[in-house]
Amino acid sequence: MRKLLSYFWPITKRFSSEINGILEVTYNNGKKVLDSTNANYSYGSLQKILEFGISKVDMQQLENVLILGMGGGSVIHSLRKMGFSKHILAVEIDPEIIKLAKSEFNIEEASNLKIVQQDASKYVEGCSDTFQLIIIDIFIDLTVPTKFYEKEFCQNVSKILDNVGVLIFNVGVNLDPNSQVLEMLLSHFGINFKLQAYSKVNGTNTLLIGKKYSH
Repeated sequence: MRKLLSYFWPITKRFSSEINGILEVTYNNGKKVLDSTNANYSYGSLQKILEFGISKVDMQQLENVLILGMGGGSVIHSLRKMGFSKHILAVEIDPEIIKLAKSEFNIEEASNLKIVQQDASKYVEGCSDTFQLIIIDIFIDLTVPTKFYEKEFCQNVSKILDNVGVLIFNVGVNLDPNSQVLEMLLSHFGINFKLQAYSKVNGTNTLLIGKKYSH
């Protein structure tokens, strides 16, 4: 009934998070989305942005994916929709968001999906596994916490990415194409990466997409 009513007017439920503040789950025109105060976290514009990144990857060649910043799980839906049925490990710091992903968006752990509640920087620091695709999408509202731009985080991500692995990094909203953030990230990932920046994806975000190469 809520889905039907949403075609006439949006229906919103609000939840409080110690990490992300007020979170909103809204039914609008039959579709449910997760938003923070100023940003779409899942199933709206963000899903289109990350699907652009995924479209640049040959998913048939991959055995596993690491998602840093799961949100409500829209990227998991996108991967499955694009035919990826193998293992996904999703890391999300906010227990309230994990709860909403499960209760509102039907994201459930299974043999091919594991959810870890942890700070992504701590996870990559202590991780001993390797992944063929790493998707980084870590925001607090409209801002990427600065530690995810730092050299230590980038090197830890590089360490757990396969030698011919692929990286998709949602690096910010409305970034200048000549931003020092992009220059810094390209420097931090270093010569083992061939990365390309895509600006104004879906009109707003900048994605860094590319491959790691062994030397």
